[in-house]
Amino acid sequence: MDETQLTGAPIAPGYRFVQTHAFSEEQVSRFAMAAGDENPLHHDAQFARGTRFGGLIASATHTTSLLLGLTATHFARRGSVLGTSFSVDLLRPVLATETVLMEWCVTSIAAHSKGGSILELQGAMKGADDRTRVHAHGTVLFTPDS
Repeated sequence: MDETQLTGAPIAPGYRFVQTHAFSEEQVSRFAMAAGDENPLHHDAQFARGTRFGGLIASATHTTSLLLGLTATHFARRGSVLGTSFSVDLLRPVLATETVLMEWCVTSIAAHSKGGSILELQGAMKGADDRTRVHAHGTVLFTPDS
């Protein structure tokens, strides 16, 4: 699904944007292998069925790449953006057949000494049950287009 902004145009504390993503077993396997993650939980369906997860799960590199990438894509449409810091908490596995909602909220804005603004963000990847799978905090330097 396309990215959706939930609030008005000005970027201010409370500004939110969201996007959904549908995982597939093939996508999860390919991403894990491309990232150098050979854990069979990401590409051996028979093995994964015998684990507590009951099937393939997405790798942390996959879930976090999508979540962090959403910030770059969203703000790059409105100006120049550079991620300066991100941290994530992996709270629950993301199943390879799951559709998730990724959301970010601007929590604070401060002027940068060389122009633009430092945006502090809180993000999450949630499943259809509304339980958070991945929680994130990010800081980006953003300069809007004139």
